[in-house]
Amino acid sequence: MRDEREQVELRLVAHASSVELRGRQSVRTTFKLPPRCIDALSLLAGQLGIKQKSIVDHLVDDVQTLHALAQEAVQRQDADGHRVAKTYVISRRTLESLEQVSKRFQAPRDALIESSIERIIPLLREEKRKHEQRKQLRDRLQRLLLDSQELLKKADEVLEDDDPVAGHVAHMVRMVESGCAEVEQIIEKGKRLEDF
Repeated sequence: MRDEREQVELRLVAHASSVELRGRQSVRTTFKLPPRCIDALSLLAGQLGIKQKSIVDHLVDDVQTLHALAQEAVQRQDADGHRVAKTYVISRRTLESLEQVSKRFQAPRDALIESSIERIIPLLREEKRKHEQRKQLRDRLQRLLLDSQELLKKADEVLEDDDPVAGHVAHMVRMVESGCAEVEQIIEKGKRLEDF
């Protein structure tokens, strides 16, 4: 009797694990979205260094919010506007949630995704603001780099090669150069935000 019960429990655990894994399984699906939404999703994924799938899964994972967006989504879909078919990889669970809410509230899936993506627009505006501030700081860092390089030249002129201060100044200049290069990479990564 006990062995039978343990086997049943093991089968239930295995089934639950199987269902969980199937929910995480990736599927491809196509949505018709405004170019602004397509760009927003791509930009945010690039800025945060995560996959678009993760963002979509996260946005749709909050079923209560999805329900609240369903009514807005119906109105949004009726509005005029150019839409582009775009295929995304999302989790099976996300697709199932979208389809369930779509049926329940008679809201097109495309409209639900569009409304969900619209929620990230403020994040992109904030990232764009930070990008502009980073560019201003980069300009000041460039001046710091030039000043430190001049200081190194002066140290080389007045101090001997083995002087510890000359070594420290050279080390500081290398650190400033390295920091400026890293900041430049971050700013280069954010350039796509400038046109958003």
